[in-house]
Amino acid sequence: MREVAFIKQNKEKWLEFEQGFSNKEKKSPDVIANLHIKIMNDLVYAQTYYPKSKVTLYLNKLAKTSFDKVYDSKRRDKNVFLYFFLDKVPLLSYTYRKYFYISFIFFFICFFIGLLSTFNDESFARQILGNGYVDKTLENIESGDAMAIYKSGSNWGTFIGIYDNNQRVGLNMFLSGLFLGIGTAFYIVVNAIMVAVFQAFFYQQNSLFDSLKGIWIHGTYEIFGIIIEAAAGYIIGASILFPGTLKRFQSFKIGFRDAFYIFISTVPFTIMAAFLEGYVTRYSNRMPTIFCFVIIICSLISISYYYLVLPFVVAKKHGLR
Repeated sequence: MREVAFIKQNKEKWLEFEQGFSNKEKKSPDVIANLHIKIMNDLVYAQTYYPKSKVTLYLNKLAKTSFDKVYDSKRRDKNVFLYFFLDKVPLLSYTYRKYFYISFIFFFICFFIGLLSTFNDESFARQILGNGYVDKTLENIESGDAMAIYKSGSNWGTFIGIYDNNQRVGLNMFLSGLFLGIGTAFYIVVNAIMVAVFQAFFYQQNSLFDSLKGIWIHGTYEIFGIIIEAAAGYIIGASILFPGTLKRFQSFKIGFRDAFYIFISTVPFTIMAAFLEGYVTRYSNRMPTIFCFVIIICSLISISYYYLVLPFVVAKKHGLR
């Protein structure tokens, strides 16, 4: 579409949006929010096809000055907690969905590298997991309880310790985005290969099924959360590397803020993962197999829906799609 036609087609919508913030015409927060999202859509289009045009600068200014006012007005009309988790984060997840996809793809590439390395090098598992862990796990497998390592310590102590560790890992994923996303990529390589080696090792010891029904009770939330936290790190890195029409520092501020909101949204899942590891995983060998897999499937469905499906539902509700 030519720029003149683009302007002519959308001019009335842009004027309507401006009037939404004027004293001449008052609109409900939901109407203004819907217009705001449409403006963001137009801005992305303009940045793609008319990157140096005045209309791109105009739309950028319009979107930037409206963001806080739009979402502040919606926040006043809703419970802050519900608004954050059911509106703000899903909309951000929709906006930055390509970073989620990139994070998943990169994780699984590294995961398969870890599998291949383990199957082609008998010493690789010991290099990654450590001799102490491997030897202890071999003893547990021989004794008939492959998941015995998860039974050490109290329920409460394990819950606290695991949550602290997982949250530190997630924070490292997030903050490493400050190093242009390279730091985040490094942590993904380490964690993806470790998970792959772990599973390949149990496969080699003919205990894959026991590991699947035990580890993934808590691992579903844990690993999925890590991938989302990594995506938040990539968002920070991209905001520095690709500022678009914004000044680099402005782009960084917006990217860091949005990434931080996405990172915060993973905290409940991190807590749940720690709870499951502390209170449920240790009993996986005594629980009915079907019950183990019901927990795993429900965990996968809930977190997948939140980050991969709900964003499209909320975006459609706001007229973005």
